[in-house]
Amino acid sequence: MVTRFECDSLLKLAAVRILHIRLKFDVRRHAKGFLGVKVLTDWRRRTLLSISLWQDLDSIYSMGQVPRHVSAVRVAGTLTTGTACGVFCFVGDWRQVMFRGEAVNHSPFYPLQS
Repeated sequence: MVTRFECDSLLKLAAVRILHIRLKFDVRRHAKGFLGVKVLTDWRRRTLLSISLWQDLDSIYSMGQVPRHVSAVRVAGTLTTGTACGVFCFVGDWRQVMFRGEAVNHSPFYPLQS
């Protein structure tokens, strides 16, 4: 999942970044299927990208069970000039996708040897 936050000031951007740092621990504790998150901050454009990895699509819904995330969504709405979010799913092995070749679809979230 990729979420973009655009702010109209550096102070608001810093606040959104701090919210993400605090949220990471609660999400790790309470959300099922959460694998990790990386936050990219573009200070010049006052934009933050949150890139989170989830075990499967159903896992994303467990974010609704994280009380701090539910309240942070409301706070982020007051700190940002706009947000956008997209869910990106596994579509196949890179050789199959890039070169339309024959390849076994194997998600990178699971060990290669079963």
